[in-house]
Amino acid sequence: MSSEEIARKLQLRLDAEKRNTEPASLDEPLHSPGKPTGAAMNGDATSELTEKLNRRLDIHEGTAKPKQRKVFNPYTEFKEFSRKQIKDMEALFKRFDSGNDGFIDLMELKLMMEKLGAPQTHLGLKNMIKEVDEDFDGKLSFREFMLIFRRAAAGQLQEESGLMALARLSEIDVSAEGVLGARDFFEAKAQALSVRSQFEAELREEQEERKRLELERKQRRAAFKELQATFCS
Repeated sequence: MSSEEIARKLQLRLDAEKRNTEPASLDEPLHSPGKPTGAAMNGDATSELTEKLNRRLDIHEGTAKPKQRKVFNPYTEFKEFSRKQIKDMEALFKRFDSGNDGFIDLMELKLMMEKLGAPQTHLGLKNMIKEVDEDFDGKLSFREFMLIFRRAAAGQLQEESGLMALARLSEIDVSAEGVLGARDFFEAKAQALSVRSQFEAELREEQEERKRLELERKQRRAAFKELQATFCS
């Protein structure tokens, strides 16, 4: 939408607000005791509407100043975790915050899940963010990132969800005393590690089998050449 169209719609809404708040006739009293006048109501509504639409214009034109976010202290808000656990979460968060802007966006989350061995579809990634995106900005702040581990430890994540996979594979120990569902969380994590270990064992067996077949092939070729040399000599 162009700036001119937004400005035109803004003016139309302002005109409509004025018409709806004007007195019906000149004989009608301008105000009644204890109630705000029409002009005051119109001024408040107009001011609020103007502020909202002006900010929308600024965002559209790229001149809007970012709103200040409430600073939180993870050590006081997430008391169920130790300092080491929070430090581990922070290190993981910063590892994948490649833009160094304090957020993990959709593409950074995509890379994280691929590195952890649990790649997600585009829709799956969006649903992961949506599940803990409390400010609806389409990306994960560090606080929202920590909510993943809080909900995982409390058994509040679906077993097959992308967030549960992230919590399992992150190698972050969140076994704080008194956290509900911690046992289930670690049992699930142990099961995931067992499956991964089994996969790695099968992969090693396949590699050893290929090496064995290659060695046998070389031995047969060497024996054939030796036999051939005997007949040709």
